[in-house]
Amino acid sequence: MIAFPDTSFLCALYVAQATSAAAVAHYERMEEPLHVSALLLGEFRQSVRFQIYRYHQDPKQGYDQRAGLAALAALRANLDAGALVTVPTDWAEVFACAEQISARHTMGAGHRFLDILHVATARVLGASEFLSFDENQRRLARAEGLAARP
Repeated sequence: MIAFPDTSFLCALYVAQATSAAAVAHYERMEEPLHVSALLLGEFRQSVRFQIYRYHQDPKQGYDQRAGLAALAALRANLDAGALVTVPTDWAEVFACAEQISARHTMGAGHRFLDILHVATARVLGASEFLSFDENQRRLARAEGLAARP
């Protein structure tokens, strides 16, 4: 595996936003399917559903149900087609790696646990690139020896 994404990258692939063109361009240049974890998929799906909820509370926030459901359907279609591959993950090893990353970086740079888990997953799975649009998470990935893209 070369690249492992975070939720911001998946959101840019499946919901139109300012970073979508960069995400799609990077994705189309990839020579292998995009590898994802069950945790990443769960966080992405939850995020989409939460954005639909936010839109129902205030149409100036989140995105409407049509766009959210279309994003979830496109994700499912790509998983079914093999364009995205859910990789088996040793979660005990990921959590141990996450603890080490947290001890090295959180007090000095303020990282959220799910962000640390995604970087730890990338490291445990042997990725060399971390795909994210979250600058703090990109700094963490670089500090852990991963190339931050796109």
